[in-house]
Amino acid sequence: MSLPDRRNQILDAAQELMQTRGYSAMSFQDIALKVGIRKPSIVHHFPSKHALGEAVVRRYRETFAAVLAAVAADPAKSAWDALETYFGPYLEYAGTPDTVCLCGALAGEAMALPPEMRHELALFFDGHERWLESILRRGEGDGQFRLSDRPEAMARFLFCALQGALLAKRATGDLKQLTDVLDTIRAALRPGGVGTAPASP
Repeated sequence: MSLPDRRNQILDAAQELMQTRGYSAMSFQDIALKVGIRKPSIVHHFPSKHALGEAVVRRYRETFAAVLAAVAADPAKSAWDALETYFGPYLEYAGTPDTVCLCGALAGEAMALPPEMRHELALFFDGHERWLESILRRGEGDGQFRLSDRPEAMARFLFCALQGALLAKRATGDLKQLTDVLDTIRAALRPGGVGTAPASP
């Protein structure tokens, strides 16, 4: 197996463990067992747990950012389409027993994280709120959305509501913790109560 492939295997295993258990509960031994390698093989790619954690969060953030940029730039997608696409990963995570957004999971232990990881978290949160703000502005501008507050405030509200709902779903096992929030968001943005928003899945 090539070095890039092994590196990606390590990153994938670390991300899965961080999304389900958290950073503090993850160890190199856990990753070694999951990938089927020895711990020195991990150190060859990542000299410390901090370095591995930073790499995982940066990859997650950059992957998400590229997808969101492509969605926003797609002329075939309306503001509603873009928003529904954004809801997709939340629904995907909620369909599992214990997986949540990586950065949402890490936010709960932020004070225990190294500064580099906290910086990556801050970039993730800021990037998502800015993207949501741009979609809300676009939707308001062409009449697809009705906003009850400033776009930047609404973007923060949506982001925090979705992240919190995903954590609540993991704690309770009740998918409606998320789907009710999604339906409320759709209803709140729908102009004049007209059925212009897509129905919830």
